[in-house]
Amino acid sequence: MDNMLLVTELTEDVKFFTESAEDTGVKKYYVEGIIMQGNIPNRNGRIYPTEVLVKEVARYSRDYIDKNKAYGELNHPTSPTINLDRVSHMFTELRQDGDNIIGRARIMSKLPMGQIVAGLIDEGANLGISSRGLGAVKKNSRGIMEVQSNFTLATPGDIVADPSGPNCYVQGIMEGVQFWYDVAEQSWKTMEIVEEHVEEIHNNYKSIDEAKAFSMFNQFLGSLKNS
Repeated sequence: MDNMLLVTELTEDVKFFTESAEDTGVKKYYVEGIIMQGNIPNRNGRIYPTEVLVKEVARYSRDYIDKNKAYGELNHPTSPTINLDRVSHMFTELRQDGDNIIGRARIMSKLPMGQIVAGLIDEGANLGISSRGLGAVKKNSRGIMEVQSNFTLATPGDIVADPSGPNCYVQGIMEGVQFWYDVAEQSWKTMEIVEEHVEEIHNNYKSIDEAKAFSMFNQFLGSLKNS
């Protein structure tokens, strides 16, 4: 069975900047740059086919950006869902540029987390963006872990601490989280939550065949898309 991971990908190819409204002089804060890259192995040893990214960006733009609910948080949370009390910015654009996905977001400086980001920008802090998504991965013919076509963005990017320092925040706190399906409770859980029940997890995996498990995983992804 393919490994099913909640994957985070950090990028340094973004810039944080401000603009002042001509009529009021009020500063507005933004972040813009390369959010994700396709067809090349990234620093986490994964590769995203460009067609997978483009397809998901189109869906995300339609379902979230066009409806003004394409949020990102300050730091990665511990789940794939968006926590409104942690929202710091809202994406206003995602577009393809070759194998790159370019994103632009407005810092929501009236919100508590947005105020923190605005303050950090004003103080010259070096920040990064880390995308958060959920999907299956498996080795391709070159032995590289490749993200599969069921990849779903939770957010194009959360704002994270300086990625360029020692022991840099590359993996993200959600990196490598694996999901298993609890047959009895009819729900998905993470390996982290139930490490002490490894034998039980193993038995649950055995109780469903691969096709059924993958079908249930796709249903789970669908629930995120519609949330």
